[in-house]
Amino acid sequence: MFQPSQNDVRRFFCAAYLRQREGLPLEPLQAMAARWIDQHPEYHPDLADEAAALAAVFTVDEGRTNPFLHLSMHLSIDEQMAIDQPTGIRQAVELLAARRGSLHTAQHEVMECLGEMLWASQRSGLPPDGQAYLEAVRRRATR
Repeated sequence: MFQPSQNDVRRFFCAAYLRQREGLPLEPLQAMAARWIDQHPEYHPDLADEAAALAAVFTVDEGRTNPFLHLSMHLSIDEQMAIDQPTGIRQAVELLAARRGSLHTAQHEVMECLGEMLWASQRSGLPPDGQAYLEAVRRRATR
């Protein structure tokens, strides 16, 4: 399994943003990232300076979202939807997007569910509970 380092992830997003700005061809994953980068102009300064991106520390105390984590979660949800894993996630996210009138807004809600599942897994030492995650997204989609 591919396990990129923090710096690998930051370089990936910075490179995708640079290639997009310069009108250069994008690899498929870069193209997916570029769509989400477009949706987050507040992150453009962070992505424009790779050296600063590699040195940046994002802490909860700053009250600032880590743009690389945020964009990575968008890509993770896209991938989950593409392969429908956990089974049913595609339908649940699509329903949530229809209810919210925006895939972007829906993905932000899904991120909360994904973050809660990962936090629970880390806290308990158990594997991530995909079924609980799916149910959390479904609850949001049906309320």
